[in-house]
Amino acid sequence: MSAEEFHELHEHVEHGAHNPEMAPVSLTMAILAVLVAVVSLLGHRTHTEEVVMQTKANDQWAYFQGKDTRLHTDQKLLGLAGFVSTSDPTKVAAWLASTKAEADKYDKQKDDIQAEARKLESEATIARRRADRFDLGEVFLEIALVITSITLLSGRKIFWWLGMLSGLLGVLVAASHMFIQ
Repeated sequence: MSAEEFHELHEHVEHGAHNPEMAPVSLTMAILAVLVAVVSLLGHRTHTEEVVMQTKANDQWAYFQGKDTRLHTDQKLLGLAGFVSTSDPTKVAAWLASTKAEADKYDKQKDDIQAEARKLESEATIARRRADRFDLGEVFLEIALVITSITLLSGRKIFWWLGMLSGLLGVLVAASHMFIQ
């Protein structure tokens, strides 16, 4: 909530103090303003979590690519070994065994690394969906705040009820983040 919005809300509260009939409307607006701030903060933090998880997934995919490149390099070296002549067959056999063991190690590791990268991507997707719920909840709460403020200008209670309905919808949408898996 910006300083300008806060100042406007403060003016509405003062207006409600002069007109006791509008005091519940002013209180509703204050509560809605707090809810907007809370949902906005939770949305920002969840978006940050999404970025962190996606960065970790990207790092894991880069690690996977490094292992996969080493695996392919070792496999090519093993293929070239038949074309190399040497005077010491024991050294060649030791080198072949070492390279084969290294290739096998990379082959085993890359499946685990790939699974971890997919898991991190899934967590980033879940965080994004949760953040989207907070964002949508924030929109409904902002709308509720505006609609409720129309009550102070018009004196018509229907806007207060509509504002509270929109606020309830905003809270429910934001709370629905708990059901996203």
